[in-house]
Amino acid sequence: MDISTKVEGQVLFEVGSLYDRLQTLEDQRDRRGIRYPLPVVIVMVLLAKLAGEDTPHGIAEWLKHRRGQLCHHLGFKRGTTPHATTLGRIMGGAILVETLDRLVGQYLAGIHAFAADEEASNEQPLEVINIDGKTLRGTIPRGQSQGVHLLAAYLPAQGIVLMQMAVGRKENEIVVAPQLLNEINLTDKVVTGDAMHAQIDLAQQIVDAEGDYLFVVKENQPHTYDALDRLFTEPRMRPGFSPVAKDFRQAVTWNKAHGRLERRCLTASTMLNNYLHWPGLAQVLCIERESTDLVTGVSTRQRRYAITSLSSERASAERLLQLQRQHWQIENQLHYCRDVTFAEDASRVRNTRGQRVMATLNNLALGIIRHFQRGPSIPDSRRRFCAQPELALCLLLSAPPTLQ
Repeated sequence: MDISTKVEGQVLFEVGSLYDRLQTLEDQRDRRGIRYPLPVVIVMVLLAKLAGEDTPHGIAEWLKHRRGQLCHHLGFKRGTTPHATTLGRIMGGAILVETLDRLVGQYLAGIHAFAADEEASNEQPLEVINIDGKTLRGTIPRGQSQGVHLLAAYLPAQGIVLMQMAVGRKENEIVVAPQLLNEINLTDKVVTGDAMHAQIDLAQQIVDAEGDYLFVVKENQPHTYDALDRLFTEPRMRPGFSPVAKDFRQAVTWNKAHGRLERRCLTASTMLNNYLHWPGLAQVLCIERESTDLVTGVSTRQRRYAITSLSSERASAERLLQLQRQHWQIENQLHYCRDVTFAEDASRVRNTRGQRVMATLNNLALGIIRHFQRGPSIPDSRRRFCAQPELALCLLLSAPPTLQ
């Protein structure tokens, strides 16, 4: 197969590779005295992250012990690798974080085809985008409770972050969410969000972009919440009266794990479509969850309400229950992995921009690992890349379509 290549110094890389895309980043450093080109530094840091290192000191040590091999492949004649202090300075001052976030999202979207689930029924496949925020705890100043908060748009089926933006404070997600979604093609996508994102303007934006929404509704939308509560709460009937006929459709799942037995029931209805003034509203939902501890026998019950623009023809109650559960994959697959596997919350990088850059590189590393899985789990994949760094380097210098 003929593959177009470029040569940068002595670096041989394919057109469309991550290294190729990194050439477009603008280096914010003064040109005088630059020892390490920005694309080379980012590739080095990413290689160390793929191999299991997360702190500047650990990354610098990992690079130092492999400097001969890395400098040879990356065409770096100096024969040295950056010190931890140098890495911190570059990560915190040389990169425009917004540009890097956009580049990472475009690259990950390019290496992952939007593969829709094949349904056994006649329902059309639905592609889901989760939006949710996460605070970088290392940016919280001593004695304060607020730090940098990042809002991400996540594809749970593919395990990639399409776009990420800083919102400053968690409450500002409402303001930044429209800007975030404006960067993404929402056609035929289903955007899921928690109660904070249940906003009429955001729903209108999604519908105008030919997408759909599935939002949890709480008391922050009192009119909608009260209407759903009245619809799904069994009324007390007087003698001689019968309840109003309702078009309820239900789906129930059972799950036994972690010493608990969980029952989830979703009830869908179209009876409020003409009453609630939400753009494109097609169904309202009640999600009930009952969890029973198998040791103590104690049960807990929880009820939530939601709204969606997906019609019953496009999404049955069973499919809506899957979509609602799928929203929380952004917590389990992205935020948890960044906090625990990549030790993001334990970061000692005090520069705010540096923390944001490292968070973006964590997104990139997770996306690469999930697409080119080298082990049964992310830690196992990182151990494999640590033992064989040339595999990771090949991924970063090669065009994605050639890596099967």
